[in-house]
Amino acid sequence: MNIIFWIILIALVIDFAIGLVSTILNLRSLQTKPPETLADIYDDTEYKTSQEYTLAQSKFGLLTGSIKLVLLLVFWFAGGFNYIDERVLEFGWNDIWSGVAFIGIISIALLILNIPLSLYSTFVIEERFGFNKTTYKTYILDTVKSIVLSLVIGLPCLIAILYFFEYTGDYSWLYVWIFISITSLVISIIGPIWIMPIFNKFTPLETGELRDAIVEYAKMVDFKFNNIYVIDGSKRSAHSNAFFTGFGKTKRIALFDTLIDQLDTKEIVSVIAHEVGHSKKKHVLLGISMGIIHTGILLFALSLMLESEMLFDAFFMKNTSIYASIVFFGFLFTPIEMVVSLFMQSISRRNEHEADYWAVSTTTNEINLISGLKKLAQKNLSNLSPHPLYVTLNYSHPPLSRRIESIKEYSKK
Repeated sequence: MNIIFWIILIALVIDFAIGLVSTILNLRSLQTKPPETLADIYDDTEYKTSQEYTLAQSKFGLLTGSIKLVLLLVFWFAGGFNYIDERVLEFGWNDIWSGVAFIGIISIALLILNIPLSLYSTFVIEERFGFNKTTYKTYILDTVKSIVLSLVIGLPCLIAILYFFEYTGDYSWLYVWIFISITSLVISIIGPIWIMPIFNKFTPLETGELRDAIVEYAKMVDFKFNNIYVIDGSKRSAHSNAFFTGFGKTKRIALFDTLIDQLDTKEIVSVIAHEVGHSKKKHVLLGISMGIIHTGILLFALSLMLESEMLFDAFFMKNTSIYASIVFFGFLFTPIEMVVSLFMQSISRRNEHEADYWAVSTTTNEINLISGLKKLAQKNLSNLSPHPLYVTLNYSHPPLSRRIESIKEYSKK
């Protein structure tokens, strides 16, 4: 009996089962009428549409999850990983290039699987509910750009990681940890300047009421940034967003053009104030630090399992290798990742409340933030009554009703 085989299999099944149960409970929690405190967000037709959107997304999520799990189990039990490895080894390459080929073939297979699912999500579900603005040309170009970026950035990183594990001995995990941490920080700095503009057009926000209001608020709270940009999000979707990117001199405020169309100036400033709150409360720094620590723990644990015969037996492999260890360890780490994910989601929801409090305390009052959040919920057809278990497992933000209740409680203090 291979204990690792059963740990991975049971973890995959439990993960799917929990997702299935939480989704069913979430659908059953849909109400015929919106919560009383949120009754002003939708009219009857819009509320019905929001529920239909939740239902469509949930059904599609269950379908894609089922397809991926079944295909994985069939591929696994049929010895698919070993088949790919043996074909790669026939070329007689060294371990690094064999690893690139092995991981590359698996990545291509996943890409081929995900494309039709992504097409259906974008051009059927999102189209049906009026969110999709993407053309097939844009979709194809985005896919090609993503592949090219993966080759330009991902391939050298993969080669470096394989090199460290192959040739740097017992502390290879430490070198990989340092490399990944530095690379991630560099990408976060250059991303807003060189990577994100590959997909979206960043246009400086024109001088006017909105820019003046944002600049005035930033000065009031001593928040320094490089510039304010408008992103042509409407080129791909009707969904809206606002965020900060970069560090230091590359820090930018980014507003989707859809957000500017949907909210008034005071509401947008409140949304910006919420994002500033994340910075002032050190949430970004905390997130980066936790990510680095998490990666370090993951890599150290991986180093203990490199070329473990039991791990390779679990995947019916005839040959051991470091590159396959990396892939298989990802499955073995699934139970731990499930727990880590719950913790990270909880921290994220707490941070959202703190950012809301910051926005309320540094702007005129809570009214603008609440009205802005309600409009965003309406425009995005948000589910107003999610089940608590579904929230715990999947929500990085608190449900709207809880956010508004918390904002009002804070405002009374």
